[in-house]
Amino acid sequence: MRSPLPTVDGVSPSCKFLPAGHWKTVLDFLKERYPKVLVSDWLSRMKKGEVVDENGRALNPDTPYCAGIHIFYYREVDSEIKIPFLERIIHEDEHILVIDKPHFLPVTPSGRFLRETLLVRLKKNGKWKNLVPLHRIDRETAGIVLFSHNPATRGKYAFLFQSRMVTKVYEALAPSNSDLSFPLKRRSRIVRGEPFFRMKEVEGISNAETDISFVEEMAGGALYKLQSVTGKKHQIRLHLASVGIPIFNDRLYPDLRDKTNDDFFNPLRLLVRALIFKDPITGQARCFGSAGALEQ
Repeated sequence: MRSPLPTVDGVSPSCKFLPAGHWKTVLDFLKERYPKVLVSDWLSRMKKGEVVDENGRALNPDTPYCAGIHIFYYREVDSEIKIPFLERIIHEDEHILVIDKPHFLPVTPSGRFLRETLLVRLKKNGKWKNLVPLHRIDRETAGIVLFSHNPATRGKYAFLFQSRMVTKVYEALAPSNSDLSFPLKRRSRIVRGEPFFRMKEVEGISNAETDISFVEEMAGGALYKLQSVTGKKHQIRLHLASVGIPIFNDRLYPDLRDKTNDDFFNPLRLLVRALIFKDPITGQARCFGSAGALEQ
């Protein structure tokens, strides 16, 4: 749904559908739905006219709750961490934008990240008003991310990912393991684990598949090439850990480490080295590669 609020400094308004419920006012709903947001913050946003319905009508603390409509508002993040690395534009045409993303930078706003995200950084210059990522990679992972900025052709590119017609080539640094024979294929069933941000393997029909190849020995470990046949969250990280070669500096797999601030000198040694596909508009073979390095 089109927002009645404009994008400001690269930040697009958030949208929330109001479900059936017991709330007397919209403010009551917001307080319950977002308990970590101070009531004073909602009051401040309403006073500035930054909480509106789908028709652009400003909502106030006494606006009655009305199920079935959408409301729009600007999300705020206090003390957002500055990510000291820059993205690089490697290709732009009338349909797509291809970016080489650094480690630590999220693709889209979420949680404690808003302005320090790839999408907001790119939209900040005002050039790509209709910019949408066609796929996601982890915040900790660096490498190629493909965006659409043309709504008329977006579906054609999105279909490539939905139909698994895009080859995603990863590289990772991890320990050597002489007990393994390469190339090898890891298939498993991946589901959400605990805590909620981790994934786990369980018994059942496989829904995730990764091809793993050894490339070369490196100081303290080895370089591996990986292709994800499927695209489950944390698939590469979990599969490498499961076969006994967890990626260097992985704070989630195989074991969850104590949560600490980002160590910008020691990123996860995982990189989306290339995206390869046949362009649905021109029929041209496309291969976009990252210039990122994975030195340990």
